Amino acid sequence: MSANAPEPESESKASDDELKRKFREALERKRRSQAESNAAGRGKNNSKIAGAHGPAAGKRSFRRKSG
Repeated sequence: MSANAPEPESESKASDDELKRKFREALERKRRSQAESNAAGRGKNNSKIAGAHGPAAGKRSFRRKSG
């Protein structure tokens, strides 16, 4: 039975390496697509959230309550 033990380990290592390789390739594709979309830009404000950058709409004024 001990002769069978190394075979599953080597198969397990091979499948783990294959899985890691697939994940790395998928991550590279994702990073590449994000880099391309960021390089292309989306106009003046290329943030996904509208109005997140830049000056506020108006300056706030604080007034003291009377009375």
